[in-house]
Amino acid sequence: MYEQTWDPNRYIQNASFVPKLGAPLIDLLAPRPGERVLDLGCGDGALTEKLVACGCTVVGVDGSADQIAAAVKRGLDARVMNGEALEFDHEFDAVFSNAALHWMKRADAVIDGVRRALKPGGRFVAEMGGFGCVAKVRAALTAALARRRIDAQALDPWYFPTAEDYGGRLRAQGFVIDSLLLFDRPTELPGSLTAWLETFGEPFTSAVPAGERDALRQEVEAALRPALCGADGIWRADYVRLRFAAHLASA
Repeated sequence: MYEQTWDPNRYIQNASFVPKLGAPLIDLLAPRPGERVLDLGCGDGALTEKLVACGCTVVGVDGSADQIAAAVKRGLDARVMNGEALEFDHEFDAVFSNAALHWMKRADAVIDGVRRALKPGGRFVAEMGGFGCVAKVRAALTAALARRRIDAQALDPWYFPTAEDYGGRLRAQGFVIDSLLLFDRPTELPGSLTAWLETFGEPFTSAVPAGERDALRQEVEAALRPALCGADGIWRADYVRLRFAAHLASA
């Protein structure tokens, strides 16, 4: 499977809504000065900075070396690390994650790593794509690739769980769930759907030769225009989010 790549400049241009819409998650975390926090899937560090501004000592990790380089330029403690193989041992008061967990398909390995990273009583607060997220986009991609005799399901990089699924996985590893909500959040895009696909859809579009990718993206955009582009010309992706707060029992 083709792995998604992350260009920090492209991400800022086409996905600036991600850290902006992640701000309420910081409120849910309610960080306290002096706490040690792990930002799992920190990207370029836009939200990591906000946690630092709250007085926390923050370590950011991400699988993208380019995004980590951008975070380090912000002066952050940011490290390249696979979220499915975290290397920490009971050292954080909280683990925070925004818009990253749905890229990690080995969910149980992620939760196990989070559990091991946390101190007794530690908190896990996150938001990710939930069941039904970008369903229209996925359907259009699937149809466009099928016309080229390509199986989109084999390329799909995303894990969009139900609340029951993810909640069960958390409980199985000893977490107590404080809140768990699956909700629709149509999301206004800063540009076209083709720009969104350039940023987030590489595992699908890279299945066709480089010279055919623009045509594929435009085909998908045309198919989705009636459903996702408003009369105002603004594209709104059919996002569904899963937001939760959980904690480990104290020792």
